Amino acid sequence: MKIDEEKLSDIPGLVRGEQVGVGEVLARCTAVTQSDYAYEDFYRDYCTVQGYIDCPPRDVFDYMANIHSLSEWTYSTRDFEPTELPSVYQGVDTLSADTKLYMKVVANPDALTVDYHCAWDQGDDLWMIYLMRVVPAELVLNRPGSVVLWTNCRHPYYDENPYPETAPATRSEWVGDMWGIFGPGHGLELDNLKAILEYRHARRLPVGPHVLAG
Repeated sequence: MKIDEEKLSDIPGLVRGEQVGVGEVLARCTAVTQSDYAYEDFYRDYCTVQGYIDCPPRDVFDYMANIHSLSEWTYSTRDFEPTELPSVYQGVDTLSADTKLYMKVVANPDALTVDYHCAWDQGDDLWMIYLMRVVPAELVLNRPGSVVLWTNCRHPYYDENPYPETAPATRSEWVGDMWGIFGPGHGLELDNLKAILEYRHARRLPVGPHVLAG
């Protein structure tokens, strides 16, 4: 079925084979390709990390969808307990002194997506969202296991705390001050996720998370 080209003709800026030849496209791509990139070129408004995990996709999903797994594989989020807010948990973020972290997990088992909606200090506006997807590696790499994709968008609140009245007096920094290291920081955490799941899967152990009773 052919599309109606006239419906696209008035839209400026499209780069399609009908308007731009292959040679020109290659020249454009070459012109914007650099041998070195500044961090800000990659992580100005979005930060995405990805990696392969030798563990079945459903096991990876189930592990990530359990909020208590965050206390194992993230660098600093710990001790989540339910709150009076629907589906919202309160924990701590040890990146900064006396910082409460509020979190809700939004997971879709059919799409294998796990999104963490969270915020420092208050739980009514969970504006900081970690978007994660588990992809069967059989589909994309032709081997068993999983590919995990993780994206953060630079919400305007990263630049300035919208709820300063909820912040502890002992804290001087704000989560957005760390945006510049989100890429490598999340990469380290993704390595943690990989190490935990591959270790347990290889030994046929329950993937967890393993939490203490009480």
